[in-house]
Amino acid sequence: MNENISMAVIKRLPKYHRYLRELLKNDVNRISSKELSNIIGFTASQIRQDLNNFGGFGQQGYGYDVSNLFDEINTILGLDETYDTVIIGAGNLGHALANYSCFNNFGYNLKGIFEISPRLIGMQISNVEVYDIDLMESFIEENDIDIAIICTNINSAQKITNRLEKTKVKAIWNFAPVDVVTKTDIEVQNVHLIDNLLTLTYFIKDK
Repeated sequence: MNENISMAVIKRLPKYHRYLRELLKNDVNRISSKELSNIIGFTASQIRQDLNNFGGFGQQGYGYDVSNLFDEINTILGLDETYDTVIIGAGNLGHALANYSCFNNFGYNLKGIFEISPRLIGMQISNVEVYDIDLMESFIEENDIDIAIICTNINSAQKITNRLEKTKVKAIWNFAPVDVVTKTDIEVQNVHLIDNLLTLTYFIKDK
């Protein structure tokens, strides 16, 4: 990845991917930056600037070939490959994520779920087995797991992260209500669902 590309641009790529995917479903073959602007909500200038970071992909007087642009962004986002994943924590959120069909649709293959509760160990969620948390490290190594998804409570998240750092896992997607940190080059995304809700109530407070 080009280190000169800003995080703001990178964070806009999934939105491009999502809208282009819908355009393809609706048999739209060509689109201008202005038309894409009207649909996606970014300015036409912003769209051109964003895409120029990766080569542009448009043709003057023609616009963008939707299928080609979608494939290019698919590759930029790494979605031309598959990623084996595990979930740590089989509570309500872990259960919901395990049932999320988009994982497989986008190439994220859920291989296992890990839990500390004896009540949950041994059950299956969407045909994926829930294993004892003590087996986590060996399972990750034996199955070449790429991404670990943390759905534990606040007290366990960093401890789990410390254990994951000793494995070959490449990335952590953390849903626990705390920012986990690593001392290695493992990529970490801390997701705080409540932050979006608090932002929403800020905007509606005075309406």
